[in-house]
Amino acid sequence: MQNTTLGYIERNGCWLMLHRVKKNNDINHDKWIGIGGKFEPGETALECMKRECLEETGLVWHDPELRGIVTFNFRKHEEDDLFSEQMFLFSGSEISGELKECSEGVLEWIRLDEVNQLPLWEGDFLFLDCLKNNAPFFFLKLDYVGDRLIHHEFSFDP
Repeated sequence: MQNTTLGYIERNGCWLMLHRVKKNNDINHDKWIGIGGKFEPGETALECMKRECLEETGLVWHDPELRGIVTFNFRKHEEDDLFSEQMFLFSGSEISGELKECSEGVLEWIRLDEVNQLPLWEGDFLFLDCLKNNAPFFFLKLDYVGDRLIHHEFSFDP
């Protein structure tokens, strides 16, 4: 299972989001997602989130808070091998630095009330709702075949 981070920085009623349009063979192609990426050897989730934020945005993120863990299971077709990713989901608002161009897509501040109109993974609507509503720490399992969410399962930290 691949370990990754995914983060949503909030500022003035907006989230910083990445429109993934620059890479070929990108599982997220043309979708809007948060910032983040794959762990490097020896990194903690927090170290990975801060590094990925700086690399993708040019911003230093001072207060990333771990909000949940999402297990993303994906098969391109039902008969294909399973790809699994465990995403450590962060949010926060304290940043410094200047926003730079990203090599993976276009960064934009998107109003929270407009996020649901963007092309997102179906399961992203579920965890983004948790972030918007300050839900307690959660675990979410998302099972996909292609772009279709076929099963999801939530559990919340008591």
